[in-house]
Amino acid sequence: MYQINDGEITVFGQTDGDTLKQMERTLEDEHAMQGVLCADNHKGYAVPIGGVVAYREAVSPSGVGFDIGCGNKAVLTDMPGAELRTKIDSIMDDIWNTLSFGVGRKNNESVDAELFDSPVWTEPYAKALKDKARQQLGTIGSGNHYVDLFTDEQDRVWIGVHFGSRGFGHGVATHFLKLGGGKDGMDVAPLVLALDSEIGQDYVQGMQLAGEYAYAGRNWVCARVAQLLGAQIVEEVHNHHNYAWSETHNGVEYMVIRKGATPAFPGQRGFIGGSMGEDAVIVEGVDSEVSKTALYSTVHGAGRTMGRNEAKRKIKPEEMNEWLRQKGVTLRGGGLDESPQAYKRLPEVLQHHEGTIRILHTLKPVGVAMAGPHEFDPYKD
Repeated sequence: MYQINDGEITVFGQTDGDTLKQMERTLEDEHAMQGVLCADNHKGYAVPIGGVVAYREAVSPSGVGFDIGCGNKAVLTDMPGAELRTKIDSIMDDIWNTLSFGVGRKNNESVDAELFDSPVWTEPYAKALKDKARQQLGTIGSGNHYVDLFTDEQDRVWIGVHFGSRGFGHGVATHFLKLGGGKDGMDVAPLVLALDSEIGQDYVQGMQLAGEYAYAGRNWVCARVAQLLGAQIVEEVHNHHNYAWSETHNGVEYMVIRKGATPAFPGQRGFIGGSMGEDAVIVEGVDSEVSKTALYSTVHGAGRTMGRNEAKRKIKPEEMNEWLRQKGVTLRGGGLDESPQAYKRLPEVLQHHEGTIRILHTLKPVGVAMAGPHEFDPYKD
């Protein structure tokens, strides 16, 4: 860990010049007080992925990003690992044929939720998105979004998922970026909205509804997969990123945005994935001076070492398949842009956050389902 700019930016692990420049540009706004780059940091749209920013009396739609409330959920089931391994091929076929992976997909099953009664849906921008939101609730999307099956150190089976608010969240972000005069792109200044403005208040309401939507989708998928397994859920760990929280740090109230970064307050548990061929972990935040400097934040994954196009050029299919074979992972979907070789190693990333989290469980992947290699989603953060 090190700090630059008189302590305004705290960096865990390594970062590159472009990512650092993004964070420096972000902190040029008068409302931005402090920034953190977690060890899985890399360049994103306007604000780095793995970036944490504390704002005074303001919120940034660019910082939250397009996939509002994207997050990770892991559930422990009562299925033993031996039973999973025996049935893994048929189970993965069931998951692949039942759930919807890819861009713009509709759920094959009708899913309802109380969130559709929210008064926010009466706003014209939300009303226009409501039918799509109903149809997409419980769909997974593309990119690095997945449904995984794991076993832990006691050979118990866990279900792990990673996805967000689908087309609804993208629509909310797009609406407010346009309304607020924000720019779409990587190397642009983030849009920042005053919290006491009408647009700022409206954005927060839309963001919160998109967050509820993302949670409802992950809840449904985990329950549906448990049903396919014929298993009961006995424990849940649920957390999200791409969101803004009202928090107090050192006696000062902030809106803290975590873009591809996980809240890790003392005692708060989180599920952090690696790649399609690497262990994941259940962690718990701890209290320390380093934790305070991190604004009680940690990574949301391993972080990329290659861009998607670079990975497709450099990684051969047989290299990805051999990695999965050695790890004993059964894959449905997936592409070279999500190959393990395109990612950092999660244990090394987590070491940079030593003193802020403790690992409770290590989860070994057995089955992985992701969108197919030909799906393209321009907004994955």
